[in-house]
Amino acid sequence: MGGILLLEDGRQFSGEAFGARGVRVGEVVFNTAMTGYQEVLTDPSYCEQIVVMTTSHVGNTGVNTEDPESRRVWVSGFVAREFSRMHSNHRAEEGLDHYLRSATVPGLQGIDTRALVRHIRSKGAMKGVICTDGTPLSELKAKLEAWPGMVGRALAYEVTEKTPRVFCQPEQPRAKVTVIDGGVKTNILRLLKQANCAVKVMPLTATAEEWADGADLLFFSNGPGDPAALPEAVEQIRRIKGTMPMVGICLGHQLLGLALGAETYKLRFGHRGANHPVRDLETGRVEISSQNHGFCVNAESLEAVGGEVTHLNLNDKTVAGFRHNEHRMMGIQFHPEAAPGPHDSNHLLIERFLAFAGV
Repeated sequence: MGGILLLEDGRQFSGEAFGARGVRVGEVVFNTAMTGYQEVLTDPSYCEQIVVMTTSHVGNTGVNTEDPESRRVWVSGFVAREFSRMHSNHRAEEGLDHYLRSATVPGLQGIDTRALVRHIRSKGAMKGVICTDGTPLSELKAKLEAWPGMVGRALAYEVTEKTPRVFCQPEQPRAKVTVIDGGVKTNILRLLKQANCAVKVMPLTATAEEWADGADLLFFSNGPGDPAALPEAVEQIRRIKGTMPMVGICLGHQLLGLALGAETYKLRFGHRGANHPVRDLETGRVEISSQNHGFCVNAESLEAVGGEVTHLNLNDKTVAGFRHNEHRMMGIQFHPEAAPGPHDSNHLLIERFLAFAGV
């Protein structure tokens, strides 16, 4: 069966339906990773996004129950040049087509993804609707016009844990880390466990006092949507800034920046993939990083409130990390916990973050 991807500027891409049959609306973005498609699908930061993979063949290693980064698939649609209906890997438990069908996520293959990605890079990430069930074009246009987009969306409140939970509690922990969940990836929790930390996960909607209770370190996670649409969370951070160490990844990095008084803005087409070079300005080392974000902290506004830029994205010179010693905050825009990789920056999650917290 055929399917189409319709963009808000009117451009259409026709192809072959894959996965679930249906219609979904979202922001059309692209990911440059060659591996890790199951981690992409289950990353809460992709909530309400239609993800286009730039690598040509996706799905040949199947899917399993060990690699998901959260409890469910979050993408609104999945697009590639070619999806594999056959899989061959000793860890595979089912194929990608069945996996997408079970998650009611439509996929589309057989289109010119190079042309699509070049279009997004030129025009910017934009609204789109993916259709694999033959819905008339007029209805697709109406759905597209009704979707509000990403700016001003507090999507982190939709993906956060609703109640606190203990992830691990060793007898003699190195530190008590409370992870503030805006869409946390499971590998963040795994690595903190491996570092012998006691890890508790708290909702982003909780109060500052609830976050801080019994914690040596507050860790603000990644997540979807516009950080500026989360003023309640920002205000909670401001209430306790300087009283205890706080670190953040991706959305967490942005929220800490906002709490300091810096500004955030939407990137033209975002940073998504597993091959983004970042320079550590403290060591001079260049690390290849995994990234997934559409918003960024403004460098000038960050420096104006006393923040020190510690990492720089070498593709576009945007802020990839900062530190504020007085208020005991440190943020990283990319993903040092990346699964399946690269692992250049794993040391930041444990060595740099925990050392910054003094534990």
